[in-house]
Amino acid sequence: MIRYKITLEYDGTNLIGWQENRQGPSVQSLLKDAIFAFCGSRPDVVAAGRTDAGVHAARMVAHFDLDGDAASDIVMRAINFYLTGKPVVVLKCEVVSSEFHARFCCRGRHYRYIVLNRRAAPVLERDRVWWVPRPLDIEAMRHAAAKLVGNHDFTSFRATQCQAKSPIKTLDSCRILQDGDKILFEFSAQSFLHHQVRNMVGTLVEIGLGKPYDIDEIFAARARSAAGPTAPAAGLYFIGADYAMAANA
Repeated sequence: MIRYKITLEYDGTNLIGWQENRQGPSVQSLLKDAIFAFCGSRPDVVAAGRTDAGVHAARMVAHFDLDGDAASDIVMRAINFYLTGKPVVVLKCEVVSSEFHARFCCRGRHYRYIVLNRRAAPVLERDRVWWVPRPLDIEAMRHAAAKLVGNHDFTSFRATQCQAKSPIKTLDSCRILQDGDKILFEFSAQSFLHHQVRNMVGTLVEIGLGKPYDIDEIFAARARSAAGPTAPAAGLYFIGADYAMAANA
């Protein structure tokens, strides 16, 4: 049995998210179908993070096991062949130690959220950004974002259906950058709660629009209703994962 580590890029616009179920095509189901078409095996494909419907990835990491001794470049080419025309592609494939686990060995996850802040609606980037036509106060958002960094009870920023045992998380960094008419929100942490990033962005955008949200008061309330709306899935990207252990076999 050989364990393969893959790095993926995908457009989540018409996918139900990472997780396979009967409701429609997912990243996981497309990968399983491609692997089965290649070698007749349908292994579990485990990701560093389970993205929701409509969320994209620039560098998602996952792993799976296969019998045999196929070289990693052959596996990558075969999977991509059977993914032709699908919104998922393998960027890199490596043979790794059986101790490597894409989810449990991950020590850092990185997300980027893109807001298009201009009067004209997006055409080329429709379903890949959140269009906010009204001007945003970037300095006000940066001031509020600084308060999100650190170890906090993020109850007010997690989805009501979140199944995490604890709402306590440590946000390692939160940066807000401007690139022309785009505003980039970048978050890093070992792990995130369900919808945490989108709820933080939704709240920061409300602050940028002049709404009287106070981050300290939101944390203290420990209630989802205390924070801003959930930002649309279209603007969210998983952009990387960090691993402390050496992955190579």
